[in-house]
Amino acid sequence: MTAPSADLLPAFLAEHHDRLAEFRRDLHAHPELGRQEFRSTERVVAALRAAGLDPRVLAGGTGAVCDIGPLPATVGLRADLDALPIADGKDVAYRSTVDGVCHACGHDVHVTCVVGAGLFLARLHALGALSTGVRLIFQPAEEVMPGGALDVIAASGLDGLDRIYAVHCDPAIEVGQIGLRTGPVTSATDHVEVHLSGAGGHTARPQLTSDLVAALGDLLISVPAILARRVDPRAGVNLVWGEAHAGTAANVIPREGVAIGTLRMLDRDVWETVPPLLAEIVSGVVAPYGVRAQVTHVRGVPPVVNDPLAVAALTRAATAYVGASSVCGTEQSLGGEDFGWYLEKVPGALARLGVCAVGSARAADLHHPEFDVDEGAIDVGVALLAGAALI
Repeated sequence: MTAPSADLLPAFLAEHHDRLAEFRRDLHAHPELGRQEFRSTERVVAALRAAGLDPRVLAGGTGAVCDIGPLPATVGLRADLDALPIADGKDVAYRSTVDGVCHACGHDVHVTCVVGAGLFLARLHALGALSTGVRLIFQPAEEVMPGGALDVIAASGLDGLDRIYAVHCDPAIEVGQIGLRTGPVTSATDHVEVHLSGAGGHTARPQLTSDLVAALGDLLISVPAILARRVDPRAGVNLVWGEAHAGTAANVIPREGVAIGTLRMLDRDVWETVPPLLAEIVSGVVAPYGVRAQVTHVRGVPPVVNDPLAVAALTRAATAYVGASSVCGTEQSLGGEDFGWYLEKVPGALARLGVCAVGSARAADLHHPEFDVDEGAIDVGVALLAGAALI
């Protein structure tokens, strides 16, 4: 840690905490879904331009990248802009003003942390104290499969980078703590739809039909069970249906039905082999019913696999900039994160940012209508990401 950064960071955080918290609350009150983050992008761009930076908006009008310091930039700091299609259940002044949409995953905090780190690094650069070029990446559509990370990659957003870092809110960790793990930290996540079709008819004569509802019921139970037996159990393959429907009348066997769910797994190599296996299992289960199946398997995101050297750098940054006892372990999650696409190209690491108030019970979980954070986490995230760029 350089002397200027050591001296300036505490004063910078004290000076900027309230305005960064207000910036986060503004994003929280005006959430936008994936690839619709026009206002959020404008807010980020305005904050960076006010600091004398020159952000570039991505071609779709949402998302931006911004280089700071000596070129070419070699360190990337990434944040995700989008919110979730969930109604905000909190009674707070900054409650979502958009019906059915809220920041229930903490992306507003991620964006604020990267903006704050960028403002601090810009100040160092103005003082001639920034020796490494840094690229701020604000991506759209993290919650949309296969993810807005691919938009950034296609726009050459990773070109020249040697390493990349990100934070993700974790309500199971207290503010001031940073969860780090070497190796896989999230799972691969795919979207699966199975559309069934067959000859419908009267429920009084099922033998003359393709009993599609019976086939759908068997599909829902048997396919996840069979899939779990056809792969190495250490791969953690987990198929869960979230939507299933068929028919509109009690005495009519329908001609069509659908099952929709998510397929998650911990192992990167198994992720490559599962799609044809899943299609084979589905066909085998429904065939005895005389039902046809069409499987739509959307490859979502690979696991986030943290690089050992990047985790070591985050550990040093946390120790130097946040506190000697700020690092804790974290388990691999079955959640998906499209940061994994970046780590297929550039080594880096994702850190779990504690957002639960110290001494309180566990906060509402991610993707819950009442999810919220202790805003002290913003200072921690800014310090960690700025420190990672300076280590």
